[in-house]
Amino acid sequence: MRIVGLTGGIASGKSTVSNLFKAHGIPVVDADLVARDVLKKGTGGWRKVVAAFGDDILLDNGEVDRPKLGQIVFADPLKRQLLNRLLAPYISSGIFCKVLKLWMKGRLMARDMTSVEDAKNRIDAQMPLDLKKNKADIVIDNTGSLDDLEEGFRKVLAQVTKPLTWSEFGLSRQGAILAFISVVVGVLICRKTLW
Repeated sequence: MRIVGLTGGIASGKSTVSNLFKAHGIPVVDADLVARDVLKKGTGGWRKVVAAFGDDILLDNGEVDRPKLGQIVFADPLKRQLLNRLLAPYISSGIFCKVLKLWMKGRLMARDMTSVEDAKNRIDAQMPLDLKKNKADIVIDNTGSLDDLEEGFRKVLAQVTKPLTWSEFGLSRQGAILAFISVVVGVLICRKTLW
């Protein structure tokens, strides 16, 4: 999948070109929409911005008053830089997640010969990748080439086939069984010596 960045100044035709891409069946990730999402009430971006700019930028429903925030940051370059520093990590990760979903959808459709809607439903039904990564002991990155995947697999294979350390053994199923048997044997020996 080729990724193209579309940028330009205010009123330069970005939305028009973006709509042309969409009309030709090319998926578009709109950074402005991602930025709106990261500023929604209760999100990490929302918390950072409210902490930096105060409750005065909030509407009655707790959402950010975007025009009011815009007046503040477009009138003061330092405050605009602060806003950009606060939101850039959230926007970048939001864009990355959307691109990754598009990439996965494309691979799923090619592999299973499924429709766009079916691929989207299957992806949406999965546990979120970030949650899977957080729960995983080892993560194999499959976003590169087949050679990259094979190299990552070789590293993982070396890691999972090396002998367990004592702490890893203690946490393993075999370690738990050995600990249980040791306790049972210890209890039986203590019972015999006490009686």
